[in-house]
Amino acid sequence: MKVMRRMLPIIALFIGLTSFVSSDGSDAVVGTWLNGTKKGHVLIYKQGGTYFGKLVWLGQPNDSDTGKPRTDAKNADPSKRSRPLLNMPLMYNFQYDGGNVWSDGKIYNPEDGKEYNCKMTLQDPNTLLVRGYVGISLFGKTQTWTRVK
Repeated sequence: MKVMRRMLPIIALFIGLTSFVSSDGSDAVVGTWLNGTKKGHVLIYKQGGTYFGKLVWLGQPNDSDTGKPRTDAKNADPSKRSRPLLNMPLMYNFQYDGGNVWSDGKIYNPEDGKEYNCKMTLQDPNTLLVRGYVGISLFGKTQTWTRVK
């Protein structure tokens, strides 16, 4: 009986902590990912019920010509071309659809300065398929991203 009284607070704490963990798998995409070009790491995070991603590491963080931090030089909006790439939001408004799929999002590609519709599919815990497309998903390109440990 004494053992049970001692274990009760531990059990209550365990239940309380695990109740905050998503049981539907919707947060499985959260974490840091090496993008498909192997040039950057993107941190995917959840804010409210929506998923976002920002660039948190660059293989070449500085411009080779100027030695200064790389900027969003190819952005179609001239007023945004001087903003630094590091910590720049690249992905936004993803919703979890179930079945390891997050859709209805947008992804910005700083290499061409364009924004695309996007969907993500978690192939396994360490492999994320990121498909950017225009119009319908049929007209797009998929990159394989790898979780950074």
